Amino acid sequence: MLRPTDTATALLPLPAERSPFRWTARLAANDGAAANARLRARPRLTMSKWPGNIDAAARVASHLADNAVRHGKPFPDDKIVLRLLAHGETDELLVEVDDAFPDFPRFDQVANQSPESRLSPPGLWWPAHYRGTISWDLKRDGDGMVIGKTVQALLPATWDGSA
Repeated sequence: MLRPTDTATALLPLPAERSPFRWTARLAANDGAAANARLRARPRLTMSKWPGNIDAAARVASHLADNAVRHGKPFPDDKIVLRLLAHGETDELLVEVDDAFPDFPRFDQVANQSPESRLSPPGLWWPAHYRGTISWDLKRDGDGMVIGKTVQALLPATWDGSA
């Protein structure tokens, strides 16, 4: 089970057969990861005809990738993983980033930032700004061994930019 923020709702299950859109990419864990995530997510979401705010989703993907590079750890191939999945019934978008650091220090403090903050916002402020929820959990391999973590943001398809 992912660890949502105190104010988050439970994440929806996203079975493969109900996901009209599913995409995964391995990104180099370097200073270009954020731009790479944004530039790769935007056309995939456009081609999938995701009905939500594509620019907002690409921005969230960018910030999650940047956070993984800055505060996480790359996998042995010096990559992080970006996934986008649309929920077939609600059109919500799940943006996930995996890295090899199996902890998220101060998650509650970082993830429970107010979307009304107008100062220079840190990266994980953006999902809240777009009315999404953020969670994380340990990432395990096929044998159950912990190999890192997954940070995910669940974004609504109906956000129109108004508070």
